[in-house]
Amino acid sequence: MNTFGTLFRITTFGESHGPGIGVVIDGCPAGIAVDVATIQAALDRRRPGQSELTTPRREADQVEVLSGLFEGHTTGTPIGLFIRNQDQASHDYSHIEHAYRPSHADYTYDQKYGRRDYRGGGRSSARETAARVAAGAVAAQFLAQQGIRALSYVSQVGAVAVPVGYEQLDLGLIDSNMVRCPHPETAEQMTELIRQVRDRHDTVGGLVTGVVLGVPAGLGEPVFDKLHAELGKAMLSINAVKGFEYGSGFAGTLLFGSEHNDAFYTDEQGTVRTRTNHSGGIQGGISNGQDVYFRVAFKPVATILQPQTTINDQGEEITLAGKGRHDPCVLPRAVPIVDAMTNLVLADMVLRARANKV
Repeated sequence: MNTFGTLFRITTFGESHGPGIGVVIDGCPAGIAVDVATIQAALDRRRPGQSELTTPRREADQVEVLSGLFEGHTTGTPIGLFIRNQDQASHDYSHIEHAYRPSHADYTYDQKYGRRDYRGGGRSSARETAARVAAGAVAAQFLAQQGIRALSYVSQVGAVAVPVGYEQLDLGLIDSNMVRCPHPETAEQMTELIRQVRDRHDTVGGLVTGVVLGVPAGLGEPVFDKLHAELGKAMLSINAVKGFEYGSGFAGTLLFGSEHNDAFYTDEQGTVRTRTNHSGGIQGGISNGQDVYFRVAFKPVATILQPQTTINDQGEEITLAGKGRHDPCVLPRAVPIVDAMTNLVLADMVLRARANKV
């Protein structure tokens, strides 16, 4: 399916080397103030060619509003957004017309559809995420009116990791460097590692940490549409994602229950809070009013500019080396994508929560 969400729903369309990428947002309430410049700013954070650490493909990623906005506000009708492709280099992919690149979707698309667009991976390309970022920027403006803000940052590249939790960081520094890490010393180490990997024609993966501030208690559905389940689905739908954990995650398995339980208390303002937040702001699949936080694992980019052994669509063994323009590390450009998918989940859950109470 190409549609995500229940009440706040998006449908994306387009391919990497087609005319463009677009999204239709349905279910956004009328009367929401939407600044198109804010949508553009989100796209600028994701666009290729923004620094030496990203692919040199040059795309302005200029958003065009086709419908759903009038005089700066949503009308309640479907919002259509379109981003034209301008710097396709389809000839860079002619050598893989019949080849199956290692760890790409070439073989699986052939098996599913019996044909594939080999130019940049077509629909399987991360170029599709530009549409999600545009939609997520609309969702973020809706959530801002609810006092909810989602942020994410690069917390690990390869073995280089931020040594402290998000609570000890100045998240205002996320965009202060090319790698989008708010810990300056670690950011320098990450940048140098990515440069080294790029220079030897290889790639590297890592982690993005997501944080949602101002989440009210009560968001999320019981049983199947738990808040963390929807966040996990959203993150695992992003290209190159290999894993998702929230709260204490897998490290929580090393604690005893007496250490892991989050004790409730009432603060001086009469607000129910917890003394720790191993739960990641979610209990029983429903937000408890604390910060929601999670981590998303990204694999090394599959395209490397080194010879590799693979096969073609006739089953014959061949040697293949990547060509064209590719990211040595997807993490800096993945940050706005994680933000977007978080905002889309939260916007949907806010609307669904309104239907649960009288």
